[in-house]
Parts: sequence; structure tokens; C-alpha cells
Amino acid sequence: MSGHSKWSTIKRKKGVADAKRGAAFTRLSREVTLAAREGGGDPDTNFRLRLAIEKARAGNMPKDNIERSIKKGTGEDKDGVVFEEVTYEGYAPNGVAVILECMTENKNRTVAEVRHGLDKHNGSLGENGSVMWQFDRITFFTFPAAKMDFDSAFELAIEAGADDVTEDEDMIEIVGPVSSYKDISDALRAANVDVEDAGLRMEPKQEMALEVADTLQVLKVVEYLEELDDVQNVYHNMTISDEAMEALAAE
Repeated sequence: MSGHSKWSTIKRKKGVADAKRGAAFTRLSREVTLAAREGGGDPDTNFRLRLAIEKARAGNMPKDNIERSIKKGTGEDKDGVVFEEVTYEGYAPNGVAVILECMTENKNRTVAEVRHGLDKHNGSLGENGSVMWQFDRITFFTFPAAKMDFDSAFELAIEAGADDVTEDEDMIEIVGPVSSYKDISDALRAANVDVEDAGLRMEPKQEMALEVADTLQVLKVVEYLEELDDVQNVYHNMTISDEAMEALAAE
């Protein structure tokens, strides 16, 4: 399982996601709104909106909140704030590459907060393209292994166009090209498998291995950046060892 997935697993186990549900709802709502603004309010014809709605549902966002977010995007809600997407690239400590996907109504504020967050933790903001070449965009699905055994999940996923299936402790993850998202999603739905997380993410082509102390240092920076209001996702190219996982879980 990738470093990004392991980081998500750690936060789930520690209850961090529940403690920050309000912030999570804000991020999910912005994604739904922007998707509806760009491609319309019908998830059957708007792939990005379908993806955003599924993530919102997986995050337990109430149906009314999702519908209001769609209306903001389509213009039915005239009071909606206009957000735009912006991506920043840079480096955390120890030369770890990071990509930050943001949604903001004020790019000057956002870039200042991102730069400050990186500088404060001995990182640096880079130019566009400075680290993006080290990543691929992929689709992913994670769900509890209790929902489907590994062999069945592997067969289902490969037939639907996935590249790989992994099992780590009690979770199964399916990854594949962006173009395979709909087919894998439909196959899992037909098999009555409720996914815990799904979407698109940046996956490093090659991960860096660091000592446990350095890994923890970088993850503290990642967590700081994730808590910034305008940041939707933070990706990095650092592997998280079992020892680092244990140290994080013990904190």
C-alpha cells in the first residue's frame, strides 16, 4: 500500500478524521461545487461530479449538504463563493517532494500560507513542474478485507482494468489508470462492496526511504499542510516503513 494510503490509514485509526470532520466536510463540499460548476449537475454525465459525490458520501456528508454544494456549482445558489483550483509543488525536509492540491477564492492568501508552512518546517516552495514529473495520477479504491476476500477482489479488479491489488492488515486497495475508475466502481457496486475511500491521487513513480525520525518529521509537515483551510490534498514521495507506522500509532 502506498505512503499516501498508509498515512490515511494511520489517521483513521487514531480518530483524526472524526475529530476534524467539519474541515473534511468543507473540503468535500468545495470539490462537489467545483465539479458541478465545470461539468454540470448530473453525475451520470459528469465523471468528476460522480467521483466527488461518492467521496462525500464515503465521508458521511449529509445528502442536503451535497445537494447544496451542487446548486452552488450550477449557479442555482447565487450566493455561492467562487473557488478555483491551484496546485503547488515543493519540498519537505530531507528532500521529500510534495504536491499540494488547493481550492481557494484568494490565491495570494493560499500561496502565502503554503510557502510559510514549508519554510517554517525547513522545506521550500518550488516552481511549477519542479516535482510533478516524479508522480503519476491514478485511480484508487480502498475497502475492508471483510467485504471481499483478496482473490475475489483481485479477479474483479483486473477484469475491470486495474493495474494492481494489495492487502495490508485489514484493508484492500485497488489501483489503476484514471480511465478505469468507472469500470472498477461499477464492478464493486455490482458486488455490493462499499468502499471506504476512492478517487484520484498522485502516486510517486519511486519512493524515498528515510530513517524513522526523519519520516516522522516529514509527516508532521504533511499534517500541518493538510490542516490549512485551502489545501485539499497533500502528496509526497516518501515511503512509510512499518517501524514508522508503529511509532506514529503510538503517539
